[in-house]
Amino acid sequence: MIEFHYELDFDLKDESKYADWISRIVDSEGGNIFRLAYIFCTDAYLLEINQRYLDHDTYTDIITFDYGVGMGLTGDLFISVERIRDNCEKLGTPFEEELLRVMSHGILHLLGYNDKSDEETQQMRAKENEAMELFHVEQ
Repeated sequence: MIEFHYELDFDLKDESKYADWISRIVDSEGGNIFRLAYIFCTDAYLLEINQRYLDHDTYTDIITFDYGVGMGLTGDLFISVERIRDNCEKLGTPFEEELLRVMSHGILHLLGYNDKSDEETQQMRAKENEAMELFHVEQ
């Protein structure tokens, strides 16, 4: 089950399209989904989560909590829509492209990919690009 929640004035235009895409990412990596919740929020909302649960005092675009215990991917993915918009301005990328990158980034973490080292970051970027390509594949 994939759920979408909104803590601000924002919504995905076609939730089923995004849910199908997320499922294709997970399938392509040999995983399965038990329960995923995407929570779209503001910078302030995500900063509070970052401070309270991770002891970080910085803005970020996504925080992923992995609750999986062998029954499939289970987690909450908190995404700051404001941070995505800010990233778009800084990088000169379209909003949807950055949204897809961040959404796939969280799923890839749940699938076991990391981005702590340069090598892991390069692999993560390559996997994000593969995932983004899947969004435009018609089923």
